Amino acid sequence: MTESDRLVHDPGGGLPRLVEIMRRLRDPETGCPWDIEQDFASVAPYTIEEAYEVADAIDRQAWDELKGELGDLLFQSVFHAQMAAERGLFDIADVADTMSDKMVARHPHVFGEESRDKSPEQQTRDWETIKAAERARKAETGVLDGVALGLPALLRAVKLQNRAARVGFDWPSTDEVMDKLREEMDELRQAPDADERFEEFGDLLFVMANLARHLKIDPEAALRAANAKFTRRFRYIEDALDAVGKHPKDSSLAEMDALWDAAKALEKRR
Repeated sequence: MTESDRLVHDPGGGLPRLVEIMRRLRDPETGCPWDIEQDFASVAPYTIEEAYEVADAIDRQAWDELKGELGDLLFQSVFHAQMAAERGLFDIADVADTMSDKMVARHPHVFGEESRDKSPEQQTRDWETIKAAERARKAETGVLDGVALGLPALLRAVKLQNRAARVGFDWPSTDEVMDKLREEMDELRQAPDADERFEEFGDLLFVMANLARHLKIDPEAALRAANAKFTRRFRYIEDALDAVGKHPKDSSLAEMDALWDAAKALEKRR
């Protein structure tokens, strides 16, 4: 048995084992055809999906699943690092070192000479100051530079608004955001064609993201919770109809609405 085989089959091999498995999967002569043909762009959607599955396990407090989901996400990092290593760009050790350097630099109150005796709010301001300096070194001089285009749209909207708020471009209170929300809803109602409706709907979502920010609500988390609630209540409708031998498509809206209200009342009693 080769050293590679011993590592691949070592149940306690840890991260080196995973890195070796990925290297073997990408071997152009003996690897997996699917893994070999992938590139950064084709793997990226899986990386995003795995991150959401981690968040989903946490939302559901499915701690027995979380280890596996974190492993899936870790595998995505190893996959990208292997493809980078094949191009001579960097490897997984460089990834770890880069992250370590960043964390040490961003936490001078832990790893340096600064005092830890400051509030979480002050630490957040210090963090942003350090990040701003990092962006300046990358020649990212605009206030909005560096907010990743690939972020989910709601999350990116909040990050853009937070950046703008740091330089004073923000409504002073929730009241002004609510007024803007009503204005955008009116503009959506009055939109004369599909192109205008598309634009006004985007504006409405952007203001909703701003409202979430002012209310200190994570809009992605709130929408995930709303999706979960809708799923629970619609399953109640399906189960109730199935109990009498019916299917939603064979039922009236009034009948399903009544079951929806029943599901809502049942949740409130729990």
